Amino acid sequence: MRRISNLDDVNFGLDALCAIDPRLLAVRGMAGEVPLRLTEPGFASLASIIVSQQVSTASAKAIFGRLTALVDPLTPQGLLAAGEGMFREAGLSRPKQRTLLAVAQAATDGLDLDGLCRLDAQEAMAAMIAIPGIGPWTAEVYLLFAAGHPDIFPARDVALQSAVGHALGIDPRPGEKALIRLAESWAPWRGVASRLFWAYYRETRGRDGAPPAGNPA
Repeated sequence: MRRISNLDDVNFGLDALCAIDPRLLAVRGMAGEVPLRLTEPGFASLASIIVSQQVSTASAKAIFGRLTALVDPLTPQGLLAAGEGMFREAGLSRPKQRTLLAVAQAATDGLDLDGLCRLDAQEAMAAMIAIPGIGPWTAEVYLLFAAGHPDIFPARDVALQSAVGHALGIDPRPGEKALIRLAESWAPWRGVASRLFWAYYRETRGRDGAPPAGNPA
């Protein structure tokens, strides 16, 4: 399986997508630069994605910035030792606190977050969603950004739903199940399609809708 590891891979995937679905030629033209969005695998990257759940990109970056300033370096051991006051100061909700602690404990107990990136997507997803608080969206985004998986499309993502609906003239915007069916035709490059539609969202909405993950390229 070809991993998305550089911009040449992204452009190769975009060419393939436009050949599969000619409607995406116009989307690509409007999307401008389609970033690589690749980050180092590990605890900090997954923590960044957890922080970004159900908040704006700007809010997520601010909260994660406070978290990394309070726990430096951001490691499982450092987070477990930080204490409850740190979470309040960072501005993390109770559910996100519980999820971060569960992931930190799992990593301390032997979960290899780097190793997950070398697994088949389904196997990696199963291992991740077994952690309390980790749902499919979080696992999918981690595998996209940290593993460079070429064929994952987080159909639960509201920005992707909005972008696909706007770009393809689908009103109301497609929900999760409809978007999963629609994205099937973009295999095996659904990971690049995700990047394309996040870029389209950025250009048409004037703000970035893609979830941050550490310091993506």
